Amino acid sequence: MERKSQAKPILFFFVLVSALIETSYAGDIAIYWGQNGNEGTLTDTCATGRYKYVNIGFLNTFGNGATPGLDLAGHCSPASNGCTSLSGEIKSCQNQGIKVMLSLGGAAGSYSLASQEDAKSVADYLWNNFLGGTSSSRPLGDAVLDGIDFDIEAGSGQYWDDLARSLSAYSSQGRKVYLTAAPQCPFPDAHLGTAINTGLFDYVWIQFYNNPQAQCQYASGNTNDILNSWNQWTSINAGSIFLGLPASPEAAGNGYIPSDVLTSQILPTIKSSAKYGGVMLWSKFFDNGYSAAIINS
Repeated sequence: MERKSQAKPILFFFVLVSALIETSYAGDIAIYWGQNGNEGTLTDTCATGRYKYVNIGFLNTFGNGATPGLDLAGHCSPASNGCTSLSGEIKSCQNQGIKVMLSLGGAAGSYSLASQEDAKSVADYLWNNFLGGTSSSRPLGDAVLDGIDFDIEAGSGQYWDDLARSLSAYSSQGRKVYLTAAPQCPFPDAHLGTAINTGLFDYVWIQFYNNPQAQCQYASGNTNDILNSWNQWTSINAGSIFLGLPASPEAAGNGYIPSDVLTSQILPTIKSSAKYGGVMLWSKFFDNGYSAAIINS
């Protein structure tokens, strides 16, 4: 009888743990790197041990007949093949289990897609110059990136779904091409809504900042808008959804969430979603302690 009574607390403990596992999901941190020469190297970024995904930004000129152009701010000059030295750094990150993506677009640049054929042409360029294909002019050297990030903030929403399909088709050649996206928090996103609806995106990090008029981000202590918006976004057909945030008040015009507010009032709620993937931060330059403050939460 004594042994039987001891079994009940043990059984209750395992039931409780199982319930917690079922309703709370672990998350990772994604970071953008490449837009400030003072943010440290890619090697140093990955060596922090805080990031699971790194988006190198940006390829901000492409499509519609334009010669593709990579802008990595003060880090290196693609025009003189000066960014091929990043190949070793990319491989170092990948050897630590970190996925490294090339981010397309950004807030400034000259990019658009003119047709389905144009989208296919851009996909071919990306495959041969950054992914598993071959080219004599790979801007980042011989490193094979894990995938492509869509940070489309200009132009129309046309043909990005075709680009996603064309890139995804390359996964059949032996190595998966991960697709990620960084839509704005107004739902659905004007530029990427159609592309995301393809269901091909593995990770979607929503920008919950710089959209005050849309009432979908944190403001003045009010968490309702961002939580309501998050619930809308969990309806999309995607692998994992990330809460995209500025890593400091200076990183965006608005939408910054103090780390203690994030960990106590927001993460406990959104982590109950089966699609919860973690937090995306803009950007490495501005991350002066934010990721360290939230990583254990």
